[in-house]
Amino acid sequence: MPTRKRKNWIVLGVALALGGLAAFGTSHYLAERMAEIEARARNVATVRVVVAKTALARGAHVTPDTVAVREIPREWAHSGAITPDQFSRAERSVLAHPAAAGEPILWAQLEGRRAPTFSARLQSGQRAVTVPVDEISSLSGMVEPGDHIDIVVSLNKDKRNFTFTLLQNVAVLATGSRVQLDERDAEGRVRSYTTITLDTSPEDAKRIIAAREIGRVTALLRAPGDIAAVSAGITEARTLLGLPASDGSAISTVPVIYGGGPITSGLQMSARKDAAPD
Repeated sequence: MPTRKRKNWIVLGVALALGGLAAFGTSHYLAERMAEIEARARNVATVRVVVAKTALARGAHVTPDTVAVREIPREWAHSGAITPDQFSRAERSVLAHPAAAGEPILWAQLEGRRAPTFSARLQSGQRAVTVPVDEISSLSGMVEPGDHIDIVVSLNKDKRNFTFTLLQNVAVLATGSRVQLDERDAEGRVRSYTTITLDTSPEDAKRIIAAREIGRVTALLRAPGDIAAVSAGITEARTLLGLPASDGSAISTVPVIYGGGPITSGLQMSARKDAAPD
């Protein structure tokens, strides 16, 4: 074989080898990314909502034949979406607005219907608990309905201050009487509030109530989609600040006498002994 052709074959072979390696690397990278996405999806809290099976025009009836149930991430769920538990109240209703295939059907889309009571927003077995907040623990009013927060408790026990995370990733149902993100006052400003209503289990609701009785409850706002767990350990406040633990040794035990009262007999005896000649 001529030298020129041999070189061409070598170049072609090297190119094919490099192409194969690139294809293998790309396939491996995509497989890893898909595995990460699937693992993340398994850890995301979901909620079941009623969606349109096919595109439904205005005037269509909501029936088991025209809708289906789909699980979507809880943070993406519209607060006015119809859930399977609520479907019996929406069945046979007429759509006042069209619904696209696969999109959740909202109470506002139904003709002559309005959203159900606030209790209808709760899933079966859940409880809504309202917590008073101040400017600090409500993050200066920045918590919105649909946000997720951690509940941190600070308390004093045996003259020591402790802090710990009581609940994690709790959904905010309402702030004050506001349950929608677009609810504003007459001047277009977001309504102020002094309470937040949380979506919890019955046991967690009791724990929040108990925490309010013995300590201070603070809300820590989470980023959208953040489901990472945090430490729930109980830590002394001085330890959190990097200060040495207080053992009470720095506290003075010398009595303070007001009004020129007499010195204790023990101190008087000590004074006479010191004053006595050798």
